[in-house]
Amino acid sequence: MKPRQKKELVDLAGKKISFDSPMAQYTTLHVGGSCEALYKADNTEELQQVVRYLVREGIPYFSVGRGSNLLITDEGLSGLVIILTGPLAAIREERRNESTLLAGAGLAVADLISHCRSSGLGGLEYYAGIPGTVGGAVAMNAGAYGEAFGARVLDVRLITPKGRLEIRGRAQLKFTYRNFEMEKGSVIVSTRLKLNLESKEMVAQRIADHLKKRKQSQPLEYPSAGSVFKNPPDKYAGRLIEDAGLKGRSIGGAMISEKHANFIINTGGASAKDILDLLNLARSEVKKQTGIELEPEIKVLGR
Repeated sequence: MKPRQKKELVDLAGKKISFDSPMAQYTTLHVGGSCEALYKADNTEELQQVVRYLVREGIPYFSVGRGSNLLITDEGLSGLVIILTGPLAAIREERRNESTLLAGAGLAVADLISHCRSSGLGGLEYYAGIPGTVGGAVAMNAGAYGEAFGARVLDVRLITPKGRLEIRGRAQLKFTYRNFEMEKGSVIVSTRLKLNLESKEMVAQRIADHLKKRKQSQPLEYPSAGSVFKNPPDKYAGRLIEDAGLKGRSIGGAMISEKHANFIINTGGASAKDILDLLNLARSEVKKQTGIELEPEIKVLGR
């Protein structure tokens, strides 16, 4: 990024722009180098201007939520990272329909679940314990226990690479396994969700049950990026990795979890290279032993 471009970005967004920000603090794996620039966006109009500028100048940009399902390389990122804050990470119940929520894309899923618990809104209990944001859950069509986040989405508000704010209704949305189809370079800013009005006690109990189940089966006590690989058709990635004899295998500070083989955990001091090497080892061994090509669920970004 040229000095002129850095100055012009500051002119657009002021102190919301910072430079050479270490990305380890913005990812759940706690690894990765610095990004060239970081923008904490808190209003749609300014974000539209920034996106238009980035596209016009040919500067790459990435929207990052809580950094779950994300591995930033040790060399860091060129371009600008967008993190949604303030009103773009808030939640609002729609007066016209008590069971409909408008959630900012930067809102933590944990905060969304907490709101549902206190409001008696059911339908999202399966996502209790997921560390990401609402925008990430939409973009990845997050899934748990056979449920898909996209099934609850009524519409999505996003900024296109041309800087236009568009609202895509249900009929225009295409969700597939762990994916939401949108134009590359689009930034999700909010989504409307359809939930179920239920008793607070019932919703709270189901959330507690799912949290307990997740804690028993997943290594939540260690930094991770969640499930590393997508499940192949009629198979479980974790079982394939376990059957390949890789449970507990370590490289540096990274380890394939002994609790759940589809998790790579940072046991302390892991580098992004350690994690990437372990990911590639798992893919290679499963392919060698079964012929099945595991497809990563986590995204790898960086130089």
